[in-house]
Amino acid sequence: MGATVIDPLVGRLVDSRYEVVSRIARGGMATVYLAVDRRLDRDVALKVMHAHLAEGASGSDFVARFRREARTAARLTHPGLVAVYDQGVDGETSYLTMEYIDGSNLRRYLGERGALTVGDALRIGESVLDALATAHRGELVHRDIKPENVLLATDGRVKLADFGLARAVTEVTATTTGTVLGTVAYLAPELVTRGLSDARTDVYACGILLFEMLTGRQPFTGETPIQVAFQHVNNDIPAPSELVSWLPIEIDDVVRSLAARDPSDRPLDAGAALTLLRRTRLALDEDTLARRADVPPSIVLPAATDPDETDLGPEQTPAVDGGAESTSGELVVADQAETTRLEPDARGATVALPIGLGVSAAELASGGVPPQARKRHPLRWIVVIGVLAALVGGGLWWYGEYGPGAYTTVPTIVRQDEAHATQILETAGLVPKPTKDFSSTAPVNEVFSTEPGEGSRIRKGAAVAFVVSKGPDLVVTPGGVVGGWQADSEKVLKDAGLAVAYTDPANDDAVSVGKVVSAKLPDGSDLVPDAQIARNTLVTLTISDGPAEVTITSVVNLTVEDATKLVAADALTLAPTEVFSDSVPSGLIIDQSPASGSPGHRTDTISVNVSKGPELFPVPDVNHQGVEAATKALTDAGFEVKTKKATAYFGLGFVVGQNPAGGEMAPKGAVVTLSIT
Repeated sequence: MGATVIDPLVGRLVDSRYEVVSRIARGGMATVYLAVDRRLDRDVALKVMHAHLAEGASGSDFVARFRREARTAARLTHPGLVAVYDQGVDGETSYLTMEYIDGSNLRRYLGERGALTVGDALRIGESVLDALATAHRGELVHRDIKPENVLLATDGRVKLADFGLARAVTEVTATTTGTVLGTVAYLAPELVTRGLSDARTDVYACGILLFEMLTGRQPFTGETPIQVAFQHVNNDIPAPSELVSWLPIEIDDVVRSLAARDPSDRPLDAGAALTLLRRTRLALDEDTLARRADVPPSIVLPAATDPDETDLGPEQTPAVDGGAESTSGELVVADQAETTRLEPDARGATVALPIGLGVSAAELASGGVPPQARKRHPLRWIVVIGVLAALVGGGLWWYGEYGPGAYTTVPTIVRQDEAHATQILETAGLVPKPTKDFSSTAPVNEVFSTEPGEGSRIRKGAAVAFVVSKGPDLVVTPGGVVGGWQADSEKVLKDAGLAVAYTDPANDDAVSVGKVVSAKLPDGSDLVPDAQIARNTLVTLTISDGPAEVTITSVVNLTVEDATKLVAADALTLAPTEVFSDSVPSGLIIDQSPASGSPGHRTDTISVNVSKGPELFPVPDVNHQGVEAATKALTDAGFEVKTKKATAYFGLGFVVGQNPAGGEMAPKGAVVTLSIT
């Protein structure tokens, strides 16, 4: 076993601002630390680039490209992307500071479960694509999508990390050595063969990622990275149902579409892939979404640079360096007189591949690894090692039982102020490590938690971390929540640092369907804009379901005034139109739409036709005409004719009077009486 590596950065203050607390993970391009931003008093993830990347003729080029990519990544804002806070150089140390995510990553999650349920796999895939879509809209490509870069926070959020770093390194190595840097299990064919990448390259990696989440294994495996890359270039990925027979055809289609060998057969970008994935999820039933492939859990630890590293951090991958020859079983591939070292294959390992993959049959048959001479240790060395191990063991026993490593108990410091807590710990022979955080219960400057906890056994001289209250973390409540659309109001609240929940939708006559009717705080009071409340306070929203349903009542044969009073109880309104009617008296409603008994909603409008009585027409003037001609003129005008003898009747057959008189208005069909002389 190798000796324990003590990281020289732990405990150091980087750039007079970032206090390095501990190392999280070490990878091929950088080491990630947990650090405290002394200026803003918050935890951050500090990513320090390996010094060899800035060495040589290409070093300054890498640093310049790395800074440019960091600035581009910092401009990306999306809840699914790990935020980039700062970038700088401290002496020979190039670093990034990013949002610190408390949780695990997808690699460990897969290792603990073997495979995920269909629903979880699609949910995580959608989250990654949703975050990528923002980058693709800004014409930024990730180029290193893999489970190690998919972080799973303890609160359920899915975060995508490491924009820009793989691109910065690859641009330099591709220029100087003809190689491309990436994680071989997720490299798209065009990236291997031509060194080209666009949004579809990320979509391909997401397809491989989805395959692995659903089946518990990667689609292509091999003894060496170059064998895996050869399969990406020359083979279509298998359908997931070939490994898990019950997976439906919809899953096969979406996975093979995302991971199509030809880029033109894939969705154009993450946004298009996200739409396809969501459509697939909606097509699946709940039973299928809840099923999981029967793959036994197996924590798979990627090969670590340091022998003592076993945590699955976001970049715990082997270092990849160019070299003249291989000394530890790596495959050395020549490309245009340059030499590229390929690390042994491991899940998530970052490797350098020659652009324009060419592999001989002999290399593939031998696994791509030249024979290595193995030396056997003589027996005497085994004896020496055994004696040394016994001595070391005895020394450790003495150190733990009688030496300075003897244990003590963490004293009680909760509810003390920072100064008294520090004094108590120092008196007990312990090193105080205070930090500050918000607390809704502890007064300002009062200790409210320790690690290890009070009463725990701890070595003398060890550090005890304790948290001092900064008081409640207050935020300002936003306006525009009530009356806004559901998605907009939820975003406004979350951006303000508040949590959101929902009650059942409620009917409302004035608020449109999908808008917020009310916003309540936990005590039942209304959310008031520009007030101060504790961060993460739960705001419960009620969404409008629109006006309530009603049954349309009959208003026929009523006056408009009476009908308006009748429908007012259901908040209905009338839209009257006056029409002539020969059968319905003037002022009464003839008919309505919707009809009586029809379903409707409050605030609907009922259209009604209101009688104006019969239509009137002018009576023709037939005085002094003959009876026959007068009768014809009146009947042609739609009137009926009756005749009577005039007082002075002479039998001449002429009209000397009419009722109604000529020019008066009368309805059609009315009787006109003629007086004949």
